[in-house]
Amino acid sequence: MKARWILLLGLLVSTFAMAFDTYRFGSRLLRIGDSAVVLIQLAGEPVYKEPIETGRSGFIGERWQYRLDGKTITFTIVAGKVARIEELRD
Repeated sequence: MKARWILLLGLLVSTFAMAFDTYRFGSRLLRIGDSAVVLIQLAGEPVYKEPIETGRSGFIGERWQYRLDGKTITFTIVAGKVARIEELRD
């Protein structure tokens, strides 16, 4: 019974946050694997940057957050490239 509730909660939460392979800025398309420089050219500087570290404080990358069209878009940057795109609807 408890597992059913956990599954239901997981499905509910997953409807609010979605991951994508691409994100459109007007007529331009940003893809996973594009450089962080391309992201800045398309979207400007992020509203918030958060470092991603290992358990021993080793640097892995950063999460860059933008507020676009009433949504929070998070781009994970690893080795200077976009590694993940997540959209969170408010």
